[in-house]
Amino acid sequence: MRGAALGIWEFVVGDDWRVAFGIVVTLSATALIAALDLPAWWLSPIATLAILYWSVRRGSGRSRLMTK
Repeated sequence: MRGAALGIWEFVVGDDWRVAFGIVVTLSATALIAALDLPAWWLSPIATLAILYWSVRRGSGRSRLMTK
């Protein structure tokens, strides 16, 4: 049971917990906006691109430090 839970955790969170946290925040904010009967379709694509950009930028900065 513990091995399965750790496997799921590794699949969802992966190497960067910040990305998983950003996705949870994005989904929560989208649900909140939709619950207010406002259009929420636009939030997920914008947040996904922002999270992806931030993650790649962090990763490329880390790789530059490792090559020096």
